[in-house]
Amino acid sequence: MAKTFLITGVSSGFGRALAEAALSDGHTVVGTVRSENDKQKFEALGKGVHAVILDVTNTEAIAPAIADVENRIAPIDVLVNNAGYGHEGILEESSIDDLRRQFEVNVFGAVAMIQAVLPFMRKRRAGHILNITSMGGIMTLPGLSYYHGSKFALEGISESLGKEVKDLGIKVTAVEPGGFRTDWAGRSMVRAGRSISDYDPIIEPIRKRRMEMSGRQVGDPKKAAQAMLKLAMSADPPAHLLLGSDAVRLVEEKMKLLQAEFEAWKSVSLSTDVA
Repeated sequence: MAKTFLITGVSSGFGRALAEAALSDGHTVVGTVRSENDKQKFEALGKGVHAVILDVTNTEAIAPAIADVENRIAPIDVLVNNAGYGHEGILEESSIDDLRRQFEVNVFGAVAMIQAVLPFMRKRRAGHILNITSMGGIMTLPGLSYYHGSKFALEGISESLGKEVKDLGIKVTAVEPGGFRTDWAGRSMVRAGRSISDYDPIIEPIRKRRMEMSGRQVGDPKKAAQAMLKLAMSADPPAHLLLGSDAVRLVEEKMKLLQAEFEAWKSVSLSTDVA
């Protein structure tokens, strides 16, 4: 059965790959873009394609845009919150404005999109929300504290939201990709400047390797798109879906470390209840 997908950030990366895969399978795709030029390029993909010029950080514009899609194009079956970017930088060297911008795009924009589609999905008692988070919403690396913070936030929001809307026929999945051959570590990434030499041994090797590996990651965006399509068509989707062998490996390692740490400090944890 054909569905209508609303995907944020379809100019490149996962958004573009998923849009093309959904169109190939006969679905209708509405994609958000940032400019008239991007709109024309996206709509050139063919029949069933609709572009909406929308900056997800302009939260006041989101609800009217969603209402227009619902009234003019089609009811939205699947919302895919894909728009986002990575911020690389040591926390002490990164500004509070950098943090605000990271959350405005990766968290606040996504939540505003969700709030705008929920009344329509709730009325129909149907719908699926896919929030593209990251393996970095579960595990962490040094030098990505702002990015991890935003993705941890979206993970928690997704999981709690799923419990709120489950009985209303609405499904929510946090999609957690590992490293894929997108622009995430390339032109899309914001990199904070360096100023404190104490951090050189920590950040410089990681930054160098990340830049060298950009475009050579293990993950294939087209295969990720197929996985997300399968997820969107599932009658019983999971609350979380890891994508990529590196995501599976690193998240499993994190879970083992967490369990070991909890166990090592269990007696202290249990000592705090009222006697």
